Formats: sequence, structure tokens, C-alpha cells
Amino acid sequence: MQALSASQSPMSWARSFVRKNGHGFLVSVVVAAAAQFLSEHYGAPAMLMALLLGIAFHFLAEDDEGDCKAGIEFTARTVLRFGVALLGARISVELMVGLGPQLIAVVIFGVILTILFGLLGARLLGRGWRFGILTGGSVAICGASAAMALSAILPKNEHSERNLIFTVLSVTVLSTVAMIAYPILTETFAFDYEVSGVFLGGTIHDVAQVVGAGFSVSDETGEVATLVKLIRVAMLAPVVLIISVLVRRHAEFSDEDEGKRPPILPMFVVGFLIFAILNSLGLIPAVVSEGMANLSRWALLVSIAAVGMKTSLKRILDVGGQAIALIVAETVFIALFVLAGVYFLHM
Repeated sequence: MQALSASQSPMSWARSFVRKNGHGFLVSVVVAAAAQFLSEHYGAPAMLMALLLGIAFHFLAEDDEGDCKAGIEFTARTVLRFGVALLGARISVELMVGLGPQLIAVVIFGVILTILFGLLGARLLGRGWRFGILTGGSVAICGASAAMALSAILPKNEHSERNLIFTVLSVTVLSTVAMIAYPILTETFAFDYEVSGVFLGGTIHDVAQVVGAGFSVSDETGEVATLVKLIRVAMLAPVVLIISVLVRRHAEFSDEDEGKRPPILPMFVVGFLIFAILNSLGLIPAVVSEGMANLSRWALLVSIAAVGMKTSLKRILDVGGQAIALIVAETVFIALFVLAGVYFLHM
């Protein structure tokens, strides 16, 4: 964010900041609003629509002389971090404890092993460790939100934006497919509401699709699925922290990374943890927590529209079939792991 110099008054700084970033931010908001309209009226995933509509306006981010480029950069970076921080207001330790230690362990191990599977798969396919963390983390934790949070702390290279867009696009599509297919599986195998909820919440990538899939089975299944999904969302902060520390150590000994090393604890993770603690202590009223959750969703929607504007469609198509195979394999892996874990617990 632009610093306030000693010679500037707060008012003049604010005018300068709005003049520099306002156009790009407003364009991102309009694209996000259009995506939300399509989602509400035609059932399309809002994140997917924001991404695709944003890509259509890529020319705005390419124009160095235009009014929108700086604002698009600001929205894709700072508004994203703001949205991720607000996700913490959805987390409550009390709700998680009610699920029981064994099922929580299955979910946590599913997250960890899926990220490790992504790293291994990326290495075998020659895709690089950044791509393995990005895809594995997004599949393991919370889809597009996790992808954007992880991208913010990974060292940048010439493929960073392309890989982020590919990952967001892929997990959104796969999550939508899972929202339709997984409830059919739960009915085919006659799972009870608890097993169904853990399976749906522990495997589907995005929160909205988990809610849709869970409540399409039953209210009880929807409640369990949402709770399990929030446990995965809660894993975002510790995963980002651990990866950030490891990346800093890696960057000290490797000259392949471009850009600055991320801080040990990024400020948006600090915000996430603060809001999670306050909500767990009951210091955030339910109406405020709900408002923060909605604001977080809009911030992420606006920022993914801006991310879409920054990336050309041609670069996304260059990602290759191996990348598609990897993210599909990660999705299958976490589904099989959670299903096996739940099965053995209920034998």
C-alpha cells in the first residue's frame, strides 16, 4: 500500500490513493457484482464467473498508460489478504470440539497428506514445488481462497499468475462437479448423516459447494458437512505459517527464487488468527460474525475478478495436461483418504 509521506495530509494522501487505485478497484467490483448476479439467477459458481469475466477484461491490466492497472494490482493483492483475514471470524473451537477427536484427526491428516501428495506429484511430473503446494493446498483446505492465500506467500516467478488462475479455475470446476456427484455417492452407499457430512465437508473444495451438497442430502448432513469444512478452513493459518517459514529457509540457500522472501507470519494470517480467537471466546456477536463472513466472501470475489484481469487466457492454456492430471489426482486422493478414514472409524 502506498505510504503516507511526511509532507502529505491524510486527506491529500487519500485523494491520491483513490485517484491511483479507484478505477481498477471499481472495475473489479462491477465484475464481481455481475458474477454474483449470474450465480444467483443461473446457478453458476460465483468464483468461477468472476474469474472468467475477469479474464475477458485482461486488456485493462495490460495497458500501462491506462487508469485501471494499479487498482487491479491493489485489488488482487491487498483486498485478497483482507478477505482471507476475515475468514477467521467463521472459526470456533467450540464447534470443532463437538465433532470428536477421531474425526478431526481424519480431516487434519487428510489436509496434510494431500499437500504432501501434491508436492510428490508435482516433483514426479516436473512441475516444480510451488505448483505442488499451490494445487495441493487449494484441494486440501478451501479451494480458491486457499489458492489465493498460498500464492500470496510463495516466491514469485514468471508462471505464478498463470498457475494461480489455473488452480482457482480447476478447483472451482472440480468442486462444482463434486457438489453434484458426491451426494449421489452418499445415497448409493447408504451413508448415515454423520458419515455423509464428514465425507462431503472433508473432500469438496469450496465452502459454498459444501453447503449446497450437504443440505441437498439433509439438514443434519449439511450441518456436519459445514462444520467439517470449517475445520479445513481453520487449517489455513497454520499451513500458511509453516510453508512461509519453510520458504524463507529455502530462499536463503537457493538462488532460483525471484522476489522478496515472505514474512515469517504474514499480516493477513495474524488477522485470521485474531478473528478466530475472538470468535472462539464469544467476543464477536453472531450478527457481526455473519456480516464479516459476507464481507470476506465479497472481498475474495472482487479480488479473484482482479486476478482474472491480470492473466491472459493463452497463458492458462499453456499449463498442460500434466497439471490437470495432478489436481484431479489430488482431488481423488483426499476423497479416498477421508472415505477410508470414516469407514474404519465406523466399522
